[in-house]
Amino acid sequence: MKALVDTLRRTARLMVGVPDYEDYCRHMQAYHPELPVMDRTTFFRNRQEARYGGKNGGRCC
Repeated sequence: MKALVDTLRRTARLMVGVPDYEDYCRHMQAYHPELPVMDRTTFFRNRQEARYGGKNGGRCC
């Protein structure tokens, strides 16, 4: 049951454009082990800025 809930949660996040933090961590460990891994909060903010633009990135709010 937990696996199903995790899969549904991951699918819902991807549908609204929120990448998976655990996938990011696995990717960094596999392909960029020399680089630091962002914490969950920093990762979330980074992905928001990439999607919606950074500070004053053309949006009013």
